[in-house]
Amino acid sequence: MIDKRVKDADEAVRDIPDNATLMLGGFGLCGIPENCIAALLKKGVKGLTCISNNAGVDDFGIGLMLKQKQVKKMIASYVGENAEFERQLLSGELEVELIPQGTLATRCMAAGYGLPAIYTPAGVGTEVAEGKEIRKFNGKEYLLEYAFDADYAIVKAWKGDTDGNLIFAATARNFNPLMAMAGKITIAEVEELLPAGELDPNNIHTPGIYVHRIFQGKGYEKRIEQRTLSNLKLNVR
Repeated sequence: MIDKRVKDADEAVRDIPDNATLMLGGFGLCGIPENCIAALLKKGVKGLTCISNNAGVDDFGIGLMLKQKQVKKMIASYVGENAEFERQLLSGELEVELIPQGTLATRCMAAGYGLPAIYTPAGVGTEVAEGKEIRKFNGKEYLLEYAFDADYAIVKAWKGDTDGNLIFAATARNFNPLMAMAGKITIAEVEELLPAGELDPNNIHTPGIYVHRIFQGKGYEKRIEQRTLSNLKLNVR
């Protein structure tokens, strides 16, 4: 088997050029590739098109790349926690494509499965449908959406092995596995990197055939966007 390990995030993103299209995994701030985002900031690549569930927050995640003016286009389903994103959108500095969350996920999946496009009812009759093909199936209208064409998919997993097999934890499974399948080159950073054969095959979410580079990350902050607490009265005995 091919050993897909690279030294660190800097080596993993070494050949990402200006104007590349990137998929960045995670759901909100959960399961985002923190190390690779830091390496992209350090590398200073410009003109990026970023496909992600969200645009991060002002001082974390993709929000840092926006602040450094590295992103020319953002394709996402939720952008409500980022004031810098809003400023760039309203000023015309940033091109934005907002997509229903299920459509975003399915366009990722289609790319991974080698499908050119999908038909979905989401967005029919709204601004999302403007200029797009609509067909009827069994009397219901569906919108044609094309599979994503991403140069790189950058994901973050809980565990991985040197063959590139990945296991994701909890909420991080929402977009990371789909994006891991869909990039021309997939880069995975993991919290724990194990020798090939150490992961239970029954628990693997993404097989290593989809992954090209893998490394063990460090220093994860794992921030929470909105912390919600409730006051509970407990009877302690």
